[in-house]
Amino acid sequence: MSDAGQEAEEQSSLADDVLLRPVRNGNAFEDTVARLLQTIRLGIVSPGEALPAERDLATRFSVSRDTVREAIKSLSDAGYLVSRRGRYGGTFVCEVLPASGSDPATPAATSAEIDDVLGLRDILEVGAARAAAGRELSAGERDVLWTRLRETATASVEDYRRLDSRLHLTIGELVGVPSLVSLLADNRTRVNELLDGIPLLARNIAHSNEQHEAIVVAILTGNPQRAAAAMVEHLEGSAALLRGFLS
Repeated sequence: MSDAGQEAEEQSSLADDVLLRPVRNGNAFEDTVARLLQTIRLGIVSPGEALPAERDLATRFSVSRDTVREAIKSLSDAGYLVSRRGRYGGTFVCEVLPASGSDPATPAATSAEIDDVLGLRDILEVGAARAAAGRELSAGERDVLWTRLRETATASVEDYRRLDSRLHLTIGELVGVPSLVSLLADNRTRVNELLDGIPLLARNIAHSNEQHEAIVVAILTGNPQRAAAAMVEHLEGSAALLRGFLS
């Protein structure tokens, strides 16, 4: 085997072992986006080169072709990929990739900073969901939570992150520990600063709304374990996108 052929085989093995492996079922879309971003950023597929075919990616990631197609569309809209038709068509990595973050004047967050923000978020928000589900909520509290869920589910793209934040803070308020709400608010501010550096993806919004409903239903039915598990899955999806776009 030639040196070039051996190098290509080694690169293919790296892609297979590190990136082109099945994603988690709970956040298939978000994990697929994050995995494709890693493929691009690690140079497994260089600028100007084509991604594997949709059917091949779907097989390797163990997701549907629709999920792969929507992930590719989201990354195309964000400026990472471009589709070309014709005999030599396919999905290609853009020659010039977007810079991390939406504001060039704002320094990019380090991996350690991202881990710190998301690690604290896991502790605070999973605990809040579990504790809220363990409380006997008043009729007024139940109405407020359901209203916050409905507002988020029907929010415009422009209002989504604001109303999403309010829903999460409302869950914290239901715990009945004021200092927890303060910690959640501070952490959510840092989370939103990170979220402002990545695009809003329509599929992720729809998925988040489904997960929000699962969390709220678990709280309203008094199931702490299910509320915590639903919140874990929800936060994992956001974390996958943040690490994918910003790391």
